[in-house]
Amino acid sequence: MFGNEERALLLTRSATFIALIAAGAWISIPFFPVPLTLQTFFVLMAGVAMRRHAVLPAGGYLLLGALGLPVFHNGLAGIGVLFGPTGGYLLGFIPAAAVAGIAYEHPGPAVRLGGLACASALILGCGSCWLANTASLSLWSAFLAGTVPFLLGDTVKTVAAYFIGKHLK
Repeated sequence: MFGNEERALLLTRSATFIALIAAGAWISIPFFPVPLTLQTFFVLMAGVAMRRHAVLPAGGYLLLGALGLPVFHNGLAGIGVLFGPTGGYLLGFIPAAAVAGIAYEHPGPAVRLGGLACASALILGCGSCWLANTASLSLWSAFLAGTVPFLLGDTVKTVAAYFIGKHLK
C-alpha cells in the first residue's frame, strides 16, 4: 500500500465510516420491533462520500459485528443478531450502500436523491421481509410494524444526507 494514495484514502474512508456506522448504532431510541438509530444515515453518507466503494464499510461493519465486536444497536454483537429480527435491516446496508454510491456517481441531483431514497427503501424492505420471516408475521403486518413507523425518520435522514452531499466534492 506504500505509495498508493488512492488505496490509502479508500482504507481511511472505510475505517471512518465503519466507526461512524458503529457510533450511529449507539445513538439508539428504543422502539418496537427494532430501535431507531443513526446507522442508516451513516450508510447513506458512505454512499455519498465513497460512491460504489461504500459497500466496503457496510460489509466491514457487518463482519466486525458478526465476529463479536459490540457494534450493533445497544452494544449487541455476534452472528445471532444477524439472524434475529433486526438482521434484515443490517444485511440491507450492503445493497443500500451500493445503490446510494452508484447514484452518486451520476451528476444529476434527481438521480442522487432518488438513489438515496431507494437505498433507504432497500434497508426498510430487507428489514421488513426478514422481520416477517423471523417473527412469523405476514408481509403486510411486518410492513406495518417494521417500515411504517420509520418512514418519517428515514425520510429526514435521506434528505439530510442529500443536502450534506451537496457540499462535498
